[in-house]
Amino acid sequence: MKDLLVRAYRTIESVRGPLVLVRGIREASLGEMVTLELENGQKRAGQVIELHGTYATIQVFGSTEKISPASTVVHFREEEASINLSPLILGRAFSGGGEPMDGGGPIAPVVKRGISGAAINPIRRDVPRDFIQTGISSIDGMNTLVRGQKLPIFSGAGLPANEIASHIISHAKVLREDDAFAIVFAGMGITSVEAEFFNKTFEMSGAIGHSVVFMNLADDPVVERLLTPRFALTVAEYLAFDLGMHVLAVLSDMTHYCNALREVSSSREEIPGRRGYPGYMYTDFASLYERAGRIKGLKGSVTQMPILTMPDDDITHPIADLTGYITEGQIVLDRALHRKGIFPPINVLPSLSRLMGLGIGEGKTREDHRQWSDQLYMCYARGMEQRRVAAIIGEESLGDTERSYLRFSDEFEKTFINQRNETRPMEETLRAGWELLSSMPEQELIRISREMISKYLPRGKEGK
Repeated sequence: MKDLLVRAYRTIESVRGPLVLVRGIREASLGEMVTLELENGQKRAGQVIELHGTYATIQVFGSTEKISPASTVVHFREEEASINLSPLILGRAFSGGGEPMDGGGPIAPVVKRGISGAAINPIRRDVPRDFIQTGISSIDGMNTLVRGQKLPIFSGAGLPANEIASHIISHAKVLREDDAFAIVFAGMGITSVEAEFFNKTFEMSGAIGHSVVFMNLADDPVVERLLTPRFALTVAEYLAFDLGMHVLAVLSDMTHYCNALREVSSSREEIPGRRGYPGYMYTDFASLYERAGRIKGLKGSVTQMPILTMPDDDITHPIADLTGYITEGQIVLDRALHRKGIFPPINVLPSLSRLMGLGIGEGKTREDHRQWSDQLYMCYARGMEQRRVAAIIGEESLGDTERSYLRFSDEFEKTFINQRNETRPMEETLRAGWELLSSMPEQELIRISREMISKYLPRGKEGK
């Protein structure tokens, strides 16, 4: 009883935005959860984010309205933010603060874990391998997603990043039937319309049965937004490394997360960095992204696909720039393709999967995948170059070979990148690519061996 009294304080010094400063604190710890009890009996949760001598700065999850320094009691709970975990968490939906929102009641825990997490120990980190099929040719064929990888989607305002995420959620899978697969989704700062869209995606596709969903809405507390991806990744780690599942974590939208980080940093009167974001944003990103990967001796894996909206389509913006430093590539959405009505509008030229080579080839996708991909890249890049030349001197001024590249780039966008709601297995993606390559003169297929050409180029098209 004496200890309980010691851990309850009525010594609020000030309230500033979402932050409360409490004085005279003893034995508090960073990340410790607190409960603020108002005079009218209402309770609000918070977390210790800074300690200085006997002062503690508390981040309140919700409004600080009506928190009176004279009458509000602050209870320190001697525990960090945590979540109950068990195999029954699959199929459940939670708020961004980890509270059940599907009417299913609380999870009876097999284990309870703090959400802070940590990067995988480099000594124990295993090499990512094998691929996750998304059903999107421009990803599976050209920028393959590998288990244990971090592969973000760089979008712009108004581009269909959510629709692409929905397609991946509905159709992503691993090909070996004995490998259990799960999806963890974290929505951060999304609108109620977007939340409804994702809820319908999970329900109508049946993906909810092997998924765990966290939703932080635009009108939810800003501070809660900083916890949402940590709740999601803690669940992903449990499913992967405790239950042996291959988990795809989709985090949308990291730009909203960063704006929340900037808002809290401003409330703390920290010195701003680039574009007003805190100087530690890179470290904060790393604390999330480096939780993806595989661990030696364990079967499961955590693969991350963060989605971010680049302000003004600026790929050099701090959010995209810092994400690119930490992750292993990027999928870039293109506004020009979107205007043409192409879905998904993925520009494969600036897109990159640095770990693609570890997840493709014989025994994984197919033996011709690497050469096939290199040839498609070359032909499309040459076609785009000829498109720019034709815009200046006219298409009639181009030679026959140049025109073949120009036609290839048009068909590549219309029939390979563009697939609407169609889901393509890897075999179909490879077939579509070879069909396109068959339209080119064979002497231009310099990235593919004669053996692969004779084996896979559609019959009746050789020697053109």
